[in-house]
Amino acid sequence: MRAVFNPIYQKDKEELLSFIENFQNSGEDFGNGDRNRIKLFDFKGQKINIKAFKTPNAMNQFAYKYIRHSKAERSFEYANKLTDLGIGTPKPVAYIENYGGLGLKDSYYISFHDEPKYTYRDLVHDSEIDNHEKILRAFTAFSFDLHEKEVEFLDHSPGNTLIFENENSYGFKLVDLNRMNFRSLNFDERMRNMRRLTPHKIMVEIMSDEYAKLSQRPFEEVFEKMWFYTVEFQAKFHRKQRLKKKIKFWKK
Repeated sequence: MRAVFNPIYQKDKEELLSFIENFQNSGEDFGNGDRNRIKLFDFKGQKINIKAFKTPNAMNQFAYKYIRHSKAERSFEYANKLTDLGIGTPKPVAYIENYGGLGLKDSYYISFHDEPKYTYRDLVHDSEIDNHEKILRAFTAFSFDLHEKEVEFLDHSPGNTLIFENENSYGFKLVDLNRMNFRSLNFDERMRNMRRLTPHKIMVEIMSDEYAKLSQRPFEEVFEKMWFYTVEFQAKFHRKQRLKKKIKFWKK
């Protein structure tokens, strides 16, 4: 086993490891668990979120032990990096890796559990949300700040941004952190990074308008690029969905 803790919680090591040891039979399930399993546990009067990553295939078991960082380790490292940059994410606590004969067997990322008012997905599915446009513009400013701070969040998609309401303003936190680059992004790369967020043209228009103001570029230039990459992504996504349905049909 390899266990790395936020120094603040090093003294709680035994309690935290007990959650991992009893993960299968304790805790409260959170989410659908279709890829990775997430459970909630009570810790110091608050809830913590433990994400158990799916056991990797044989090749990745070896790679995650000897060649590259596991998803759990990356999640922990990136959460600390985002925190240092002043970018919201649930507070990181620890990551744990267990090894077998081939390499990495299973791994866990522990963070505090935040309960947002919305996720970005809610904006996509419900245009009647109070202050919908205001939230969308604030989210765009948050995305612009990510880009200015040289953060490329590769899973910048509807379910991975938590939205919090603070009196007259909105705050944002990123989750599902294991795929990120920290590098300078040119204009084209920034627009491509927004491609997975929504299929709705009106939302892209609002985001383009706000991003244009923040970046001091013409609205037409920003919208053309952002919409181009959105349409391209949606076409690929729907092709993939149709292919999955065909495969499922022929397997019957």
